[in-house]
Amino acid sequence: MNYNSKNILKFRFSNLLVLLLLISACKEKSTATEKKEVLFVSDVASEPKPWTSENFEATEDDFTFAIISDLNGGEREGVYSTAVSQLNRLDPTFVLSVGDLIDGGTEDSLQLAKEWDSFDERTSKLNMPFFYLGGNHDLTNPKMREFWKNRFGPRYYHFLYDDVLFLMMDSEDYEEKRMLEIYHARAEAIKIINGEIEGVYEESEYFDMAERRIGGMSNNQFDYFKTVLEKYPNVKWTFVLMHKPLWMREDEKGLGSLEALMTNRPYTVINGHFHSFSHRKRKGRDYTILGTTGGGQHKGDSLSFDHVTLVRMSKEPIITHLKMEGILDETGNLPKQ
Repeated sequence: MNYNSKNILKFRFSNLLVLLLLISACKEKSTATEKKEVLFVSDVASEPKPWTSENFEATEDDFTFAIISDLNGGEREGVYSTAVSQLNRLDPTFVLSVGDLIDGGTEDSLQLAKEWDSFDERTSKLNMPFFYLGGNHDLTNPKMREFWKNRFGPRYYHFLYDDVLFLMMDSEDYEEKRMLEIYHARAEAIKIINGEIEGVYEESEYFDMAERRIGGMSNNQFDYFKTVLEKYPNVKWTFVLMHKPLWMREDEKGLGSLEALMTNRPYTVINGHFHSFSHRKRKGRDYTILGTTGGGQHKGDSLSFDHVTLVRMSKEPIITHLKMEGILDETGNLPKQ
């Protein structure tokens, strides 16, 4: 091979190498574009700089959802509507609830329709999907249970979003006979509280009922969620939402049987009902009781506050509780309803 031939081969090889590098660069550029790489531009060139880092996350493979807590048990007008406006500004992917969405406690279908229409009208202003879950105010008696079925479908259900499993539980899941016993005892207790009849609330039948605080779960509901957990054994995370803290109940109608099935998976439990915020570790997992999003509050209780909860689902959930009084618009005021 002569000198010219060698040069030609070198030239062709060089061109091929350049071409391969260009193709690789284009692929990298395309990948960066697909990942929506963050571009940071500033006119501050010297040190120090008024920020801590320029190591921005190139892409976000996560999503954020929000949770609202109790509206009722003494709803304060305008609070939930404000929360809807704030949630639209926060822009989560979707919003979940933990029950007590209406005042309820009645067998009057017209009154129930009026209350649900009011809630749905305000909720319709959300810019993202909203997931219903019932509490004791929403599912007080068999007629309300039937109303829920006709309007919203199942009282307990699940869904999967981006490899994250959500178990939406019914903590008012009693046999009809027991439900009526609780309902009538509750009605009498309310009359005592309102001064309509004589008595002491703390000495009432309802006050001593375990279901008043911790609810109950039927065998059918357990079987349903057992099947769900068996179907999705390896999801990224599992969220368990309910109104009353079934995990405080220690018999077969409590959460213990399902907790046993979740021993080998990461999960988080969230409920409402007490109108006072608390958090604890149980079985190595996070268990949170939310405060309120418009419901009645306990005077003198610093943990009885209005808030919305944001959950960013990264490798594991990053949970942030935002007091509504601190979510302000561009003018520094609460967003208009």
